[in-house]
Amino acid sequence: MASDRAALIREQTNVVAAPLVPELSLHLITESCPLWRASEAEAEALGLPLPYWAFCWPGGQALARVVLDSSKLVRHKRVLDFGSGGAVEALAAMRAGAASALAADIDPFAQTAAELNAKLNAVALETTTEDLIGRAGEWDVIFAGDVLYERALTAKVMVWLRAEAARGVEVLLGDPNRGWLDASGLELLASYMAAFDGDLSSRALKETRVWRLARVL
Repeated sequence: MASDRAALIREQTNVVAAPLVPELSLHLITESCPLWRASEAEAEALGLPLPYWAFCWPGGQALARVVLDSSKLVRHKRVLDFGSGGAVEALAAMRAGAASALAADIDPFAQTAAELNAKLNAVALETTTEDLIGRAGEWDVIFAGDVLYERALTAKVMVWLRAEAARGVEVLLGDPNRGWLDASGLELLASYMAAFDGDLSSRALKETRVWRLARVL
């Protein structure tokens, strides 16, 4: 149940800010949390298998930073935060004046985390656990941060995102160069040294780029 998931999230995370987006508070696993050192089996025993939602990945941080610094990208627009995890991009969009933001992640824990994070930051989000790949929805902007981490998934996602860009949707990717993105034909919007894969101390940094897909109107 959602209430049980919310209780677990509150128990097993800390409320902190990611280095690139200090304006936003998030329920995240930090070095002081037992889950930081837990094995996959131990996390599953706690009821939190594969808690990807509990880290603010570099691609998401980079996208959120771009939006907070360039609010015109989302002001009065409908935003989809695809593969949202804890929804840092959607939160940033709402802070920047978006008309609405839908945080989409197939993990129910991510959905609950996004809702808790929205309350922390006093913004209203919509959430869904539907798999939206291949769907043409009623959104003006799509954010996709750190979703290109496997070959097959990258191919599938990019076909969909290019189709969305072709019908006039603004598509922005946040990617720390995990090796699967073909950046040919993409426009580089920004580059940051972002805290890498859960490290909030900024000891581990990796160049993370924000790309725009070509729009065809």
